[in-house]
Amino acid sequence: MNELDSAQIHFSTGSLWILNAALAIVMFGVALGISIDDFKRVLKDPKLIVLGVFSQFIILPFLIAKLFGLSFENQKTLAIETGIQNSGLGLLLIFTFFNGLGSMAIMAAFWGIWHIISGLLLALYWSKSTKKPVRC
Repeated sequence: MNELDSAQIHFSTGSLWILNAALAIVMFGVALGISIDDFKRVLKDPKLIVLGVFSQFIILPFLIAKLFGLSFENQKTLAIETGIQNSGLGLLLIFTFFNGLGSMAIMAAFWGIWHIISGLLLALYWSKSTKKPVRC
C-alpha cells in the first residue's frame, strides 16, 4: 500500500465545528484590526507578505508532510499541490457567478501569475538540488 494512501486523520463532527468557529473568530478579529494605512504600507514594501504567503502555502504543507513521515517525493508533491491553487478555476467562477467583477478578476489573474512564478522557481530549485534516481 502506498504510504500516502495509508495516512489518515479523523475528526469528529464536534471537533470540526469547534475548529471552524475558532478560525472564523480569528479571521474576523484580524479583519477588524486592518486599516487603509496597513494596505498602503504593504503596497510600499510587500516582501513580508510574499514571504508569509510562500510560507503558508508551500513551506507549511511540506513540513506537515515531513512530520507525517512521507517520502521526499510526496513532501514535494503536497507542497506543490496545496501551494499552487487553480487560478483558472477562480477566473471561471468569477466570470460565471460574479459577472466578471473587475477587482476580483484582477486579483485572481495576479494570483495566477504568482503561482506560475513561485511554482517554476520551486521546481527549478528542486531540480537542481535533489539527486535524480537512476533508472535501469
